[in-house]
Amino acid sequence: MKKTFLILSFLVVLSILAAGGGGGSEPAPAAEPAAQPAAQEPAAQPVSMGDPAKGKENFATCAGCHGPEGKGIEGLGKDMTSSEFIASQTDEQMLAFIKVGRPASDPLNTVGVDMPPKGGNPALTDAQIMDIIAYIRSLQQ
Repeated sequence: MKKTFLILSFLVVLSILAAGGGGGSEPAPAAEPAAQPAAQEPAAQPVSMGDPAKGKENFATCAGCHGPEGKGIEGLGKDMTSSEFIASQTDEQMLAFIKVGRPASDPLNTVGVDMPPKGGNPALTDAQIMDIIAYIRSLQQ
């Protein structure tokens, strides 16, 4: 019986100590903050605003369907000079849109012709597309 009492007493003392009730006068140390990873990936840099003069040079990719002045070619490409869609999009949204294009099966495609990704010019860089977007914005009425 004495052995059982000692074991139970020992377990009670351990549970009190484990619960932080050891009766000491010093507070328990604060938990250390989570360690930061040694190397973090750099944050994505925002794409800078484009240059409309450079964009005009690369607009030839778009002109085949949207016309040399962006006024559209019936049955091929919409008028960009008065497009509510273009006006409602941020430059970043336009960049994403141009990079993906719009298939003829998209319900918002009203001409029935695919707009290929990057206007059919896979060599266009994001910077060149941003220049084109700046040029398109300069055409907006």
